[in-house]
Amino acid sequence: MRPVLDLNDLAFFVRVVDHGGFTAAAKGLGVSKSTLSQRVARLEAELGARLLQRTSRRFAVTDAGRDLHRYASAMLAEAEAGESAVRERLGEPRGTVRFTCPLATAAELGPLLARFLMQHPHVRLVQHTTNRFVDLVAEGFDIGVRGHDAPLADSNLIARRIALTPWKVVASPAYLAASGTPAKPADLLRHHCLMAANHDGATVWTLRHAAHGIQRVEVAPRFTSDDQETLKMAALAGAGIAALPGYVCNADIRNGRLLQILKGWTTGEPQLTLLTPTRRGQLPAVRALIDFLAKEYPRMIAADRSEPGSARRRRAFGRADSSGQATSRIPARGRFAFRTLRFAAAHCPSSVRRTSWIA
Repeated sequence: MRPVLDLNDLAFFVRVVDHGGFTAAAKGLGVSKSTLSQRVARLEAELGARLLQRTSRRFAVTDAGRDLHRYASAMLAEAEAGESAVRERLGEPRGTVRFTCPLATAAELGPLLARFLMQHPHVRLVQHTTNRFVDLVAEGFDIGVRGHDAPLADSNLIARRIALTPWKVVASPAYLAASGTPAKPADLLRHHCLMAANHDGATVWTLRHAAHGIQRVEVAPRFTSDDQETLKMAALAGAGIAALPGYVCNADIRNGRLLQILKGWTTGEPQLTLLTPTRRGQLPAVRALIDFLAKEYPRMIAADRSEPGSARRRRAFGRADSSGQATSRIPARGRFAFRTLRFAAAHCPSSVRRTSWIA
């Protein structure tokens, strides 16, 4: 039987190459330089090939050494991953997890993050919400949450899709009570529509239904914005009907502030993806959060689809105004913006407004 190489010799060889010489490797590993030299010499003898060219003034890796380094580095990485997997099962997640997400998904993730913290008392979460592009590696984030329609650009990041979140057509109870509820896509022509700005300026909603195919409706948007949160606020204020991704409006549908109309029709199917710099060497706390969101977010969406709308309305609307209509509760932090949108709804019947955001 062919003798097996000493894996420790391979590990020492990799560290010597990674450090660019015996002196630096000995200092980094905490072993003597002579020990490293002997272990590499033994490895060369067993392989019958020169791996390193070394003199008192020069250190270089041979072609054979580069080949061996590539495979031995992969072996060590897999061994470290296996060790981490075992220790993760035995150890309780702890430490700080830094993650970033768009503003639109923050409210959607809030309840899940609270549950995660209750389950993992030794984990600390640091959430960064922004709509700008975030370099996870350069800015030191463990996880990035992305909501997107088109495929993400190629990168060295590890992507894990956790859910599809179709765009939903929504409006506030107050708007529907005053203007009626569309029964079919063509009815949108008679309503105020709140539209996401397109680069080509198109004002067409393309609606898809599993049984009824595709219908395109040319709407006359009363309000146009390239910020989905602003569109949602306009819908909450009763300014009209909006088409929004599920991760933007699901929380408000759950608590009854928005009602989904034209059930079964969607205007797109974006997805929510988690990005991480690498799988190897992830802290147990990082892996625990990733696995938790990948498991619980789809469950939350499934619950949204199965719960009757009337149950959501009863859960959020326990009172009525003087006319007997349910009234929505607006968070205090958004009152100024809602008042502004209500003013626009009342006084600007034909204007098309545009806001800007950092993509």
